[in-house]
Amino acid sequence: MIKLKNDEYRSARGGYSRLLKLKCRKCRRTIAIYQKDGPGPLRRLYIDRMDPKPKAKFLNCRCGAMIGTRYIYKKENRPAYKLYVDAVVK
Repeated sequence: MIKLKNDEYRSARGGYSRLLKLKCRKCRRTIAIYQKDGPGPLRRLYIDRMDPKPKAKFLNCRCGAMIGTRYIYKKENRPAYKLYVDAVVK
């Protein structure tokens, strides 16, 4: 059972959160469960909001599709994955 995190990032985005099941656009296989805070499109995946928490430099599906690249989001100094355009389905 996954619980929503209630921290300063959630409250900074208006307190609106939801859980998303992220799937590969190519094969429709589930990649992760992600807590999305606030409105707007999904551009990056914060690692502390993902289940399971990947450790690789690149986020790949088992079918070989590239999903995103790991980096440090400078504005909040948090590790995240920068998503490639149309890589996932919510």
